[in-house]
Amino acid sequence: MKLSAPLEKAFNDQITLEFAASMVYRQLAIEMEIRDLPGMAAWLRHQADEEIVHANKFIDHLADRDNHPAIGAIPAPKLEINSVLDCFQAAYQHEQKVSAAIRDLVGKAEKAADYDSRPLLNWFLSEQIEEESTVSEIVGRIELVDDDGPGLLRLDDELAQRRVATTEAAGG
Repeated sequence: MKLSAPLEKAFNDQITLEFAASMVYRQLAIEMEIRDLPGMAAWLRHQADEEIVHANKFIDHLADRDNHPAIGAIPAPKLEINSVLDCFQAAYQHEQKVSAAIRDLVGKAEKAADYDSRPLLNWFLSEQIEEESTVSEIVGRIELVDDDGPGLLRLDDELAQRRVATTEAAGG
């Protein structure tokens, strides 16, 4: 039931990446807040909270298997945001990075014949498809409205409608 030391390290690296993703989203939320786009800022803060949920899922998985979850060093996000489009393109690029890391973790688990991680990793594979699709759609919509104030304000209002979730892993 216990993971090998190299696989435990790979899972801990993913935990760290999930917390780093939360920090990226928090910084992006700040960037939208100072641009007076509270709906986008709220959407990004919720996304940051969701990344913590993801980290908690990995933490729980390791702990349940008698391994030792550990959070590694997380540097401050270094982002250069000059526009709303920059912000959401940065979010999309980060989601792509997380997706690649999940696929790499799946490969390591498969190589180690760690079948017990499959349900969790399959959930994350599906989740990342959804994450990339959602952020990609927002990028596309921002590109459509360009710097049109009313268009950005309408999108800001729409993103403000996102339902709030808890940072605790909730069943699935």
